[in-house]
Amino acid sequence: VQLQASGGGLVQAGGSLRLSCAASGRTFSRYVMGWFRQAPGKEREFVAAISVSGGNTYYADSVKGRFTISRDNAKNTGYLQMNSLKPEDTAVYSCAAGVVNLIRVGAQYDYWGQGTQVTVSS
Repeated sequence: VQLQASGGGLVQAGGSLRLSCAASGRTFSRYVMGWFRQAPGKEREFVAAISVSGGNTYYADSVKGRFTISRDNAKNTGYLQMNSLKPEDTAVYSCAAGVVNLIRVGAQYDYWGQGTQVTVSS
């Protein structure tokens, strides 16, 4: 499956952005979908993930209550709604998909999209 992330940009602290992850190729609905981010000089970190059906969601503690992950399997698209953004959310955000046992481990994901830059100014 090929993944294409979009929706990043520059936003002031407290603002919102909605990232999209469009999938093509193999059936997107078969895979767990996750979002990860990497800030300059830091390691990639887990942000959020959603189960195949969308019935279960998982979040990093740092984004819980501010970010919402969702998916529309009919449209082969996943989303990450980011509210109350903080400067520390600044990073390149990437979406990933795969048959995953350990939701928070990036190496478990089989497919990755290119990243989209999110910059939050103070």
